[in-house]
Amino acid sequence: MKIIKQSIIILSLSSLFACTQPELQIKLQSGDLLFRGATSGKISEAIDKVTQTSNETHFSHVGLVEVSDSGMVVLHASPDGGTCVVSLDEFQNPEGDSVMVVAYRLKTEWQKTIPAALTKAKQLLGKPYNFSYILSDTAHYCSEFVYLAFATDSVFTLEPMTFKDPATGNFPPAWSEYYQKMGLEIPEGQPGCNPNGMAASDKLERLGKIE
Repeated sequence: MKIIKQSIIILSLSSLFACTQPELQIKLQSGDLLFRGATSGKISEAIDKVTQTSNETHFSHVGLVEVSDSGMVVLHASPDGGTCVVSLDEFQNPEGDSVMVVAYRLKTEWQKTIPAALTKAKQLLGKPYNFSYILSDTAHYCSEFVYLAFATDSVFTLEPMTFKDPATGNFPPAWSEYYQKMGLEIPEGQPGCNPNGMAASDKLERLGKIE
């Protein structure tokens, strides 16, 4: 009876410590990709709605991590700053709008592509944001920026873009209004890429949410 009571106490203490232990923090490294959930903006939500591939790939933005002796930064293409470098905190809280960020890492066989990708990404900095989402040499959107960084090693691929709601087969009003204001036809079927498609790549492994 005494042994049983002692066992119960040990199990109870083990459960207590298990509950109070903090979750392990993800240690990011250069070349990791950070995928950000949709913000409150209409276009951010529209991107996620028409490109979502599963509950795990539920994103509207992506950035590339660089870790150096001076700290950690994220290289990305932003509607506000174009292709630029920001802190992790700024990436996680765009304009104070805290959003979910999930880290992914290239699998071992693709790790060798990272140094060249970071060099290329830095060469692309300082260009305006590509608001048309039509591939361009003079402006870049977020996943286009990451695609180009790794293009030499063919890490990611381009696919025909779609702007249609998979549930209805129609263009969401947000996209129709967006391109109407730009005086452009919706580039349905043109080559491109998107954060959800990249996150679903078999060359990546999911690390988890960044807290």
